[in-house]
Amino acid sequence: MIQWYPGHMHKANKEFLKILPQVDLVIEVLDARIPFSSENPLLAKLRGDKPCIKLLNKSDLADPALLSQWQRHFEKDRSVRTLICNNHTGSVSGLPGLCRSMIPARANRSAMIYAMIAGIPNVGKSTLINQLAGRSVAKTGNEAAMTRRQQRVEISSELTLIDTPGVLWPNIDNSPSGYRLAATGAIRDTALDLQEVASFIAEFLLLNHAEATCERYALDCIPASEMELLELIGRSRGCVISGGRIDFEKVSRLLISELRNGELGRFCLETPEMMVQELAQVEIIKQQKLAKKARRRGEQT
Repeated sequence: MIQWYPGHMHKANKEFLKILPQVDLVIEVLDARIPFSSENPLLAKLRGDKPCIKLLNKSDLADPALLSQWQRHFEKDRSVRTLICNNHTGSVSGLPGLCRSMIPARANRSAMIYAMIAGIPNVGKSTLINQLAGRSVAKTGNEAAMTRRQQRVEISSELTLIDTPGVLWPNIDNSPSGYRLAATGAIRDTALDLQEVASFIAEFLLLNHAEATCERYALDCIPASEMELLELIGRSRGCVISGGRIDFEKVSRLLISELRNGELGRFCLETPEMMVQELAQVEIIKQQKLAKKARRRGEQT
């Protein structure tokens, strides 16, 4: 279990509960590379059946075919619509129209739609808000937990966004999701060991993009393990210290940086089918822990 829960995030969850009755719909910004891991399960429970738009942001860094799979997966919920966007093409301009299609104008109410926009840290939410507003109204930065306060942003005469701080849930039970969040920068680099995160990325590359990775780093053959891949990348990129040893911290930072910047290619680090398997495994572990606790209680009585 990975724990990452700064104090301001606890406060933000309480704010969600106060804001939700006041809004017409919820807009959740997801990282298109990790659509499941960047989805906040607490928000899904809190919103109930309130209409929701899931913005799959940073789509220019993600695999288009897998993004289509995720859209179909999310839209199985009849209260959910999806929109693929990124910070470069202006594709988020379609959001106001999508909001209006989900909340039709009625004669007995204001034409204004109030939408709560939420998302975990570093998914690009503030940049998208600035694009929609046509001005700088939200603080941006390539670092987790930049937005700390709620603010209202009037996008047009028909749409007002209520911005909220980036929030993660208290515990990340699925450890692969934790590593994906760390790999993409959703949690601070101090939350997990960088070499472990780099090893996770290296394993993903070997399983899914081995040939392209070897070509990128001019490797003669496919490495047998993630540690061997890190070592070979280190030698290829000059991450060597005295005695010819590999500086694993340096090569780890390099690999993580190149993944985040899209230099390794367009990836989705997870698929809907993968999540079903991982969540099933998490449930098995939970049941095993509960059974162990029950046995201990029985032995004590």
